Amino acid sequence: MAKKAEQRRKQILKAAFQAASEKGYESVTLQDIADYADVSKGVTNYYFKNKGDVFANLFEWLTTRIYEKEAASIEEKGSAAEKLEAYLNQVFISPAENKTFYRVYLDFLSQIKNEDRYREINQIFYENCWSIGENIITQGIEEDVFQVENIKQAAKSIRAMIDGSLIQWLMRDDDALHDYYHKMCQESIHHILNFKK
Repeated sequence: MAKKAEQRRKQILKAAFQAASEKGYESVTLQDIADYADVSKGVTNYYFKNKGDVFANLFEWLTTRIYEKEAASIEEKGSAAEKLEAYLNQVFISPAENKTFYRVYLDFLSQIKNEDRYREINQIFYENCWSIGENIITQGIEEDVFQVENIKQAAKSIRAMIDGSLIQWLMRDDDALHDYYHKMCQESIHHILNFKK
């Protein structure tokens, strides 16, 4: 029974993600979410208190999933340089996936002023992302390929470069520029880390 409930919750969250990516956070109603999930509004209300609850759970699920994929991408890699490359390849996964995620993510960020829960979820997401960066940087220093004085600051700079690059790419609305921003981001991060190739 618990497994079926979890599957139904995930079905509703995926529907909310699709609805938000197509219609925008402000426009989506609980009825829209139910329609996208192909369930009744009553079913949605059974699993979630209201629209805010659906989206808070969606935001947490989304950011956790993104972090888990990014963390998994470096597990099989040996050197810090390989891990950094795998991490960036996972972040710049594809124009379609990056566009869908960042459109919804930016919608969430615009709601943070009204929702403390969103702020907390986003803080956990960033702390997780920074930890990936810190682990890669620490290994790179041990391997003598990175020269970094402040590991925590460099890890934050890496994530700022990633999100800034992808948001700027998104604003330019040209899928063909995805590789350009990936390469630019990679080169900028190499500079931050004083990467000895």
